[in-house]
Amino acid sequence: MSEVSLVLRSTRVVTPEGIRPASVAVTAADGRIAAVLPYDTGVPPGARLEDAGDDVVLPGLVDTHVHVNDPGRTAWEGFRTATRAAAAGGITTLLDMPLNSLPPTTTAAHLRVKQDVARPRTHVDTGFWGGAIPGNVKDLRPLYDAGVFGFKCFLSPSGVDEFPELDREQLRRALTEITGFGGLLIVHAEDPHALAAAPQRGGGDYAGFLASRPRAAENAAVGLLIAEAKRLDARVHVLHLSSSDALPLIAAAQREGVRITAETCPHFLTLTAEEVPDGATEFKCCPPIREAANQDALWQGLADGTIDCVVSDHSPCTTDLKTPDFATAWGGISSLQLGLPAVWTEARRRGHTLADVARWMSTGPAALAGLAGKGAVEAGRDADLVVLAPDATFTVDPAALQHRNPVTAYAGRTLHGVVRSTWLRGTRIAHEGTLTEPAGRLIERNDRP
Repeated sequence: MSEVSLVLRSTRVVTPEGIRPASVAVTAADGRIAAVLPYDTGVPPGARLEDAGDDVVLPGLVDTHVHVNDPGRTAWEGFRTATRAAAAGGITTLLDMPLNSLPPTTTAAHLRVKQDVARPRTHVDTGFWGGAIPGNVKDLRPLYDAGVFGFKCFLSPSGVDEFPELDREQLRRALTEITGFGGLLIVHAEDPHALAAAPQRGGGDYAGFLASRPRAAENAAVGLLIAEAKRLDARVHVLHLSSSDALPLIAAAQREGVRITAETCPHFLTLTAEEVPDGATEFKCCPPIREAANQDALWQGLADGTIDCVVSDHSPCTTDLKTPDFATAWGGISSLQLGLPAVWTEARRRGHTLADVARWMSTGPAALAGLAGKGAVEAGRDADLVVLAPDATFTVDPAALQHRNPVTAYAGRTLHGVVRSTWLRGTRIAHEGTLTEPAGRLIERNDRP
């Protein structure tokens, strides 16, 4: 304990064993948690005490689904603004998606371009997914060796020309290659044939947009993914699950030993189709926000473990791209800074605890990406911590958000849970709305044991 530089104390610390009074001792040399001690343990000589009182100390959130769009579409978002929003919202690690930037992360050379842009700008630890697109099977192993955490693909059009979707044969080729070196494929699972067969009509009517992205499209794509994963003994992950109808398929596959996991997003857990005003395209995302009954089933999927994690799918754009026509508006919800309070607000209403929220938003995503040093308040992990006032409320003001374009589906909503401070490897990077200079590191797969 002689090397301890910081003790963060609270009457409520979320640990793997539950929520309890504790003192979290942090080592200066490596920014890791030295020990989680009884609350009233004496502070070692030379160490600083930070007393959070009755505010809750959670593990820093890990968001494995973020579209930073940098370089190339930096008018939409960038590493500095996205990671500021992450730090302000209690996220200490994020993984950037391979599309919407130019170039996309589909070769090792493109990865290096993105890393060079990100390196001086990140407020939180930042890693990268690679992309699987038609014709780049030869690039997948070099990308993996260069440190990406896995590979994303689409089964339907992505919305940007430089990142095409895979057809069934291309999916098999990519998945065969990735399985050969033990990698992970994460999948935007909507079936293009089911989408094409759905009614397509433009305008501001949300019901019309919802009908254009039916549950059947997700269900069919998830079924295909399960079949291919089972055939190859591949490891696959379903991104941003919206259709609760797919939950029995996933649960049955998991019971059979298929290596499939799934995530959902704060907007699917907190917003419902019934409340989306016509023309309010800040609510548009693909797959879409669905009905309240569907939302109830997603919460059940979280409770029973079918869904492993909750991540943002932060996919911002410039204000002008959110036209009032659901057919033409850019699809994406901006929520990096708001995911924790949004999910906590609904979780507490449904009887869940902050230990559940930490499992879904920190431990689960860390496990998905193989981030052994993240995701829990326990000895040996990075001292990535969030101090949350769980009973405090605030009303979302888009102008107060840190992401680049002040558009959010949560505008005007009153949420429970105010992030008091965020700590990255034992250094406070955000406090009461004030952020430090960038202190994040670029991380790669298997950086540390």
